Amino acid sequence: MKKTIFALTVAASIGLAACSNPGDEVVVSTSVGDITQEEFYNSMKDIAGDQLLQQVVVEQILNDKYKVTDEEIEEELKGVKEQYGESYEAVLAQSNLTEETLKTNIRFTLLQEKALKDVEVTDEEIEKYYNQASQELNARHILVEDEETAKEIKAKLDAGEDFAKLAKEFSTDPGSGAKGGDLGWFTVGTMVPEFNDAAYALEIDEISEPVQSEHGFHIIQVTEKRDVKDYGKLEDKKEEIRESIAATKADWNTKMAELIKEADVKVKDKDLKDAFSGIKAE
Repeated sequence: MKKTIFALTVAASIGLAACSNPGDEVVVSTSVGDITQEEFYNSMKDIAGDQLLQQVVVEQILNDKYKVTDEEIEEELKGVKEQYGESYEAVLAQSNLTEETLKTNIRFTLLQEKALKDVEVTDEEIEKYYNQASQELNARHILVEDEETAKEIKAKLDAGEDFAKLAKEFSTDPGSGAKGGDLGWFTVGTMVPEFNDAAYALEIDEISEPVQSEHGFHIIQVTEKRDVKDYGKLEDKKEEIRESIAATKADWNTKMAELIKEADVKVKDKDLKDAFSGIKAE
């Protein structure tokens, strides 16, 4: 379990849900005056209203859709204790947590993990991944900043100019440019997704059209392909591949937006009406 569990807000314990009907009942009494439920509720809204409401609502949704057992929590807690060893109690104290509140944080983290794994992965995606992962590619590329330059270089290649020479002249990739664009052997997931899919779609010696990625525009040529030794059959790898694909799709902000949209959340407190306005599902 990652260290972030020590930083989580324990929404289930202190959330706005506990003050859902604030009134005049006294929460705390002091020599200088009382603090009522309504005053406490309003203070909580001022301090962390939107963020706390989001967490309370998301936790409620997660509790409805997914289950975390005591055994799972204890197993994660055991891992935390092993990770910190003799420093465990000190880390709890520094984080202003008791072991019970740490368990609450662990529970919420496990709920998040279950939600992130709950993504659709199609048979077509699994087969595509398998076909790619069962092969390694040897390729080279020319990387440039803009599409116009990429098209000009592609035209030169189509006219028969030397790939390596053009890579040395034009490529902005500091690692491969000086080597004629050579990237060596690689397998699925090594490159950014756009590059990966374009490369695996090429036949040997075929040169791609310009491919845009976060790095710029690539012109790719696959020079060799080889099977991955003992990779296994599709039916044996299916679940492993499904988990790998699901992990690449895992994005908590996106998942949270989907969950909130499905739950049809309506905020009745006008002071908190914009709490979910910035959370949009695609």
